Amino acid sequence: MSRLPDVITTWFSSRGWTIHPHQQDMLARADDPATLLIAPTGGGKTMAGFLPTLAELAAGSHDGLHTLYVSPLKALAADIKRNLRTPVDEMGLPIRIDDRTGDTPSSRRRSQRADPPHILLTTPESLALLTSYEDAPRMFAGLKRVVIDEIHALAENKRGDQLMLALSRLQALCPDLRRVGLSATVDDPAAIAHYLARHPDPCDIVLADPGPAPDIRMLQTDAPPPWAGGGAAHAIPAVLEQIKAHQTTLIFHNTRAQAEIFFRNLWLANDDGLPIGIHHGSLDRAQRERVEAAMVRNELRAVVCTGSLDLGIDWGNVDLVIQIGAPKNVKRLVQRIGRANHRYNAPSKALLVPANRFEVVECLAALQAVEAGTLDGTPRTHGPRDVLCQHILIRACAGPFCAETLFAEITSVGAYSALSREEFDDCLAFCATGGYALRAYDQWQRLLQRPDGQWQLRDPRAARRIRMNIGTIQDADLLKVRLKRSRGGKPLGEIEESFAATLSAGDTFLIGGQIVRYEGLREMTVEVSRNASKTPKVAVFSGTKFATSTQLSDRILTILKQDSWPDLPPHTAQWLELQRSVSQMPRRGELLLESFPFKGREYLCVYGFAGRNAMQTLGLLLTKRMEELGLDPLGFVATDYATLIWGLEEITDAEPLFDAQALRHGLDGWLAGNAVMKRSFRAVATIAGLIERNTPGQRKSGRQATFSSDILYDTLRKYDPDHLLMQITRQEALSGLVDFGRIEEMLARTRGRTRLLRLDRISPLAAPLLLEVGKVPVKGAAQEKLLERETEEMMRRAGLTDLPG
Repeated sequence: MSRLPDVITTWFSSRGWTIHPHQQDMLARADDPATLLIAPTGGGKTMAGFLPTLAELAAGSHDGLHTLYVSPLKALAADIKRNLRTPVDEMGLPIRIDDRTGDTPSSRRRSQRADPPHILLTTPESLALLTSYEDAPRMFAGLKRVVIDEIHALAENKRGDQLMLALSRLQALCPDLRRVGLSATVDDPAAIAHYLARHPDPCDIVLADPGPAPDIRMLQTDAPPPWAGGGAAHAIPAVLEQIKAHQTTLIFHNTRAQAEIFFRNLWLANDDGLPIGIHHGSLDRAQRERVEAAMVRNELRAVVCTGSLDLGIDWGNVDLVIQIGAPKNVKRLVQRIGRANHRYNAPSKALLVPANRFEVVECLAALQAVEAGTLDGTPRTHGPRDVLCQHILIRACAGPFCAETLFAEITSVGAYSALSREEFDDCLAFCATGGYALRAYDQWQRLLQRPDGQWQLRDPRAARRIRMNIGTIQDADLLKVRLKRSRGGKPLGEIEESFAATLSAGDTFLIGGQIVRYEGLREMTVEVSRNASKTPKVAVFSGTKFATSTQLSDRILTILKQDSWPDLPPHTAQWLELQRSVSQMPRRGELLLESFPFKGREYLCVYGFAGRNAMQTLGLLLTKRMEELGLDPLGFVATDYATLIWGLEEITDAEPLFDAQALRHGLDGWLAGNAVMKRSFRAVATIAGLIERNTPGQRKSGRQATFSSDILYDTLRKYDPDHLLMQITRQEALSGLVDFGRIEEMLARTRGRTRLLRLDRISPLAAPLLLEVGKVPVKGAAQEKLLERETEEMMRRAGLTDLPG
């Protein structure tokens, strides 16, 4: 396809628009089996993906479903539907468009299956569900193209693996199906192309003109950042001035709790009454939709948000993005920056706000990475087998299948292209019987092999339960929060069950930017009333606590190696200079350790720069190792760059502590009965179908699901330790929550180059970690003053009181 129908070119011309070169390129490649388009935010990626579809459907001769659009977010699917509907209606094209997500009413879902639209916009979970029905071959009979938006966001997690397995099924039903991937932030285009293509088919990569460089810098504030903490309260006045100077500002945070705290502080300082909203995934959907609608109408001057607004939704006149706290990941930062000035060839504008002194260095490293155009990413491993088990059960819901045929489909998926037949058979056996230790229980006897060799559901009624539990997103144990009323009041959002368990009647906490008072728990719902009379607790919301990426950590080490730091504010540059004079600067290829006495305790600071999860695990392993060596550790604290351990004995020889084999052995022993493993097992078992969260007429509470998974874990650990799910659990724990791989990488790059320095006082770099140690609940002004005095004394001993701020 080299040219568009006249009706489309006329529509473009009437608006004074011309087709961008990369859009023309996508038209020319319309018949290619797979194409990956990498184009800047605002560069018309979505239109480029849909232009071949609009051209092919313009004549009105196609019956049924033609193009499937898949996005990571329900809100993005709805937004694209609105944006696509406008040109289709204005051109008068005979094209029916609809979306299907978890929010779609059941009546509309049934009609979509009976009479599919020409273009269906959906999510990975809804697509997987559609492939599970017996009538899937009829519904997808005319499918010609699949467009995957924000493909980088899906390629990083199990939702993407589920999507590609579903596409392997669609490709079997529609052999000529063409695949299109769209993204603005791809760190490894070849890897994403391999992920998108039907293996071993090729996938061409189209690179659009990247456009102008973003206008990004650090926000200048009157007060310097504090030594520790993540609230960035010091920047509130400067942030308010930026809000006043722009139309709409998105203020991104890395966690929901931080967003709640910042919104509250911003609102209290908002003397001009500027319209400001808050948006994150734990808020009630209706509240989120109200904020989104107000943004589209340009009624809000600022929105405090999290990753819920990361992706390519066009929310009104956003002309500034502010990132509070270090971004931790350059790719995430670039994605967020792209929300501002969402137009082709218009530079995005963003400000970084370091929440503490060390984050100033991290923000500088992120600025340098953006300027250099380098993105960071974690290489994907082989496709996860728990997702594969779910896919086998989904395939069985659709009808009998041949194992050989299904294996061939699965190995056409890039992430599963190296899957062995033995690994596949293990997953099939688990789906059929539950595995050796569980095969005696009827509830896990789900598949049987017929005399003709094909596999099918043992009980067709099981299909309903399997469909109810499709998905890879693991909900935290969340409880609904509602205002107390006789018949159930206004929903406000959700909080974690573990946080709710700490509340007593009269306690107050933050949700949606307002303080509410806990009244009680009623039928698994937290009932609250509005109350601003007490200092609130902060709700512990679910979500990932990001760790600084390996690439960003490497840039930080490069900055620390400099002879001087003219690009850093004086207060941070002088802090680093003092570190160099008192101790030494951490270096790439060497593991720096400092030991020093403080208040009758001995401290050891390990500068590993391996990310928060890995440094946390290192603290656990080192304290365990110290106990074995009789060194009497008392506790530790970890950040992205260091682990600080305190105890009774001075460390004089560090080599025995960092023996890789001993650390690995300690990890094995620690993990065996640890809550980390049980938490990982629960997630794996839920995805693989061993544990059902949803059953007809009810949903298990978090405690019920945890109880069930703990019993299963203990049973398998005792009687079947090599069970498939136990193998998967160990892999997940090591790479995710524990991140032992980065510890091994740290040990490998510093092997034989461990430097232990004995200091007579706290080092400047270690001092902020001591403040992390002191983070305890403060009740009343007197205790707050005591904490301030303690901080001043600590900083004086570290020689930091003479520095600015």
